[in-house]
Amino acid sequence: MKPAAKATAFDLKVEFDREADGRWIADIPALPGVMVYGRTRKQALVAVEALALRVIADRLEHGEAVPGEMTVSFAA
Repeated sequence: MKPAAKATAFDLKVEFDREADGRWIADIPALPGVMVYGRTRKQALVAVEALALRVIADRLEHGEAVPGEMTVSFAA
């Protein structure tokens, strides 16, 4: 019997910045290219979390992530 796979944690830190026009930028440095704009900080957070999950799913589909169980958490 094969031992259970250990969960791999992706602790994704979200960084924020604000443009001169008031728009919010949310960026996840651990995932290059995962950056979004939002009218509010909350909208930017929701959009960047959704994009990060899409990128992770794409990597899984293409065998780019470690196989096994995974835990994903966001820190803002």
